[in-house]
Amino acid sequence: MTLDDKFQEYFSALDRSGGEDRCYLCRRTSKEVKHFFGFDEDGDPFDSALYGLEDVNLNEVDIMSYRGRRPICAICQLNVDAIVALDESEILNHVLEEMKTKREHLWPH
Repeated sequence: MTLDDKFQEYFSALDRSGGEDRCYLCRRTSKEVKHFFGFDEDGDPFDSALYGLEDVNLNEVDIMSYRGRRPICAICQLNVDAIVALDESEILNHVLEEMKTKREHLWPH
């Protein structure tokens, strides 16, 4: 994919999400996702000498997907992967339904 195609993909996703460059689910920015994985915004790891990560960087890895209906971060994708791997998709759907229809039951008064 050319650089121009990547820009078009990114800006199309921003249009679909109302101009918000955040994960649709957790609302993290790209910078926050990189920080979660232990990297600076420029892709260099924190404490690289301590962990022996001198040659590791996050420059070539996508941490946000802009290809779907809304932007999704790698953290949320890993969470969904774990839920699916544990065969708990039905439970996730149940939890989402509870959040949508039984909010007062889930939270203290």
